[in-house]
Amino acid sequence: MTRIGRLVIAILLVILMLPSARAEGIAIVQAPEQSFGICKGPTAKEAFACARKQCVKGGAAPDDCLEMAYCAYGWTVDVFMQSKEGNHWHEYHCGWKTHKEAEAAGKLACNKQRMLELMECSVVQIYDPTAKPQIKD
Repeated sequence: MTRIGRLVIAILLVILMLPSARAEGIAIVQAPEQSFGICKGPTAKEAFACARKQCVKGGAAPDDCLEMAYCAYGWTVDVFMQSKEGNHWHEYHCGWKTHKEAEAAGKLACNKQRMLELMECSVVQIYDPTAKPQIKD
């Protein structure tokens, strides 16, 4: 095999390996006021399907389980927020390299400027790259 042939094969192998290395991640699904699911999967589609099953198992109808976030890399932080009017929601921030970075991102989400509009803001969970919760009840 020629030198150029080996180079082409090496490049193709690298290209073929990249999508599978980056595809795995965690999906977060939520049925407001009912249930949620979080699951790791080899693709976004499979991770969301798994998370939706968890959401339904928690008591929600499949159509009520909404896709909230897909995190293809790193640590994820779940931040609970409630407006002064009473509405509440969760924000998910992901892609952090470490637990400390995810924690800092959660604190940043609850910054002073944002708190002018909110009555409550707090980190409720941090997930490692395998979707394992880090904050114990």
